[in-house]
Amino acid sequence: MPPRARTLLMPLAAATLLVASTIFLFAATGARWRPADTGLPVPAADFSAAVLESAVTDTTAAAKELSFVDENGRPDDPASSSAAAARCDPTHAAVRVFMYDLPPEFHFGILGWSPPTDGAADAAMWPDVGSGAAAPRYPGGLNQQHSVEYWLTLDLLSSSSPPCGAAVRVADSRDADVVFVPFFASLSYNRHSRVVPPEKVSRDKELQEKLVRYLMAQPEWKRSGGADHVIVAHHPNSLLHARSVLFPVVFVLSDFGRYHPRVASLEKDVIAPYKHMAKTFVNDSAGFDDRPTLLYFRGAIFRKEGGNIRQELYYMLKDEKDVYFAFGSVQDHGASKASKGMHASKFCLNIAGDTPSSNRLFDAIVSHCVPVIISDDIELPYEDALDYSKFSIFVRSSDAVKKGYLMRLIRGVSKHQWTRMWNRLKEVDKHFEYQYPSQKDDAVQMIWQALARKVPAIRLKSHRSRRFSRYDRGK
Repeated sequence: MPPRARTLLMPLAAATLLVASTIFLFAATGARWRPADTGLPVPAADFSAAVLESAVTDTTAAAKELSFVDENGRPDDPASSSAAAARCDPTHAAVRVFMYDLPPEFHFGILGWSPPTDGAADAAMWPDVGSGAAAPRYPGGLNQQHSVEYWLTLDLLSSSSPPCGAAVRVADSRDADVVFVPFFASLSYNRHSRVVPPEKVSRDKELQEKLVRYLMAQPEWKRSGGADHVIVAHHPNSLLHARSVLFPVVFVLSDFGRYHPRVASLEKDVIAPYKHMAKTFVNDSAGFDDRPTLLYFRGAIFRKEGGNIRQELYYMLKDEKDVYFAFGSVQDHGASKASKGMHASKFCLNIAGDTPSSNRLFDAIVSHCVPVIISDDIELPYEDALDYSKFSIFVRSSDAVKKGYLMRLIRGVSKHQWTRMWNRLKEVDKHFEYQYPSQKDDAVQMIWQALARKVPAIRLKSHRSRRFSRYDRGK
């Protein structure tokens, strides 16, 4: 070999020897090495590919065997093949939910339901809604518009069986993304907010105080400080006495009109639609030329707080051609009359009242009457997923009361523009339907999906709160 070739090969051979020595050294010591701060277990010396494959298989199986419960709140037996075949896989759900087994006085007991008296030890908390069994009925009238907690609770009770929805109930809170508190707060307010002599405290306030004591004693609350808990308080006055204590939770609300910003906010909480009172316009073919009324409003005109604008608009619009603006209430068959009026109208006014929101907006949506929203502080359900400007018109309150402004705006909408919004309304109305069993992308499923989108922020808050917990315990 020429001298020049030998000179070039010697450094290459030395480098090869160094690499081989390094590999041997790590192979010999690798079984004992790990980063000092990981806390990971040291792999065994015979950590072979076969062992790794077995570990992956076991981990995958364990992940799919999350605990879940049947329709009566009892843990299913994961070894039962029939149960496994007929259950919803929690790993495929948008959100996994642990629900407290609160006594019936907090939920279906307010509806008059009581547990069976057959002496069964586990027949305690919940009505049997499995296998298509009828659920306890919710009261009619205006009570229904704030019945959100009822529909979500029913959905959880049946969530382990197909058809599988966005949420699945799990039996172990450590498997859950959120913890659901099944308190029918709106119904409790509607039925029990008045003090009944000789009692000094209302039944509603008493239940709220009991709820706070119960939650503060639970390990789930202590673990997260309540940040992963979900409480529905859709009526603006519900949970009035406890909301400031329970502020860390994710509230499901109608709006923020009566909440302090430190208690509720769009960043932390979820806005849910009212249950509409008007009938859904099924197979709607009543287009632009088939709706003779240009602009429609029926409801309370004289309101307190932010609702003074209704009175101003009434005097401005009541004599306008093709405009229907009149007082109406539920007592005079208002829901039926409003439904007929909206079905015959091109545009429907949604004006701020005592609070920024009302069920009138959702009546308009399911009537396919293009909403004209005049409410500066309104927040809308699942607006992060739904663009309301595609099927609604927004008007600032300061502009709406300018003489002639509103009517020029409405009359300036062309038939083509209106028809595009009308078609979009027919596509989105399903998102505002509460029903049991719930259906794909209905109001119940959309609320669960909105809660699922809050989970990363909940986890971030929870993880940040634990940064120094290990050291604080040692002090």
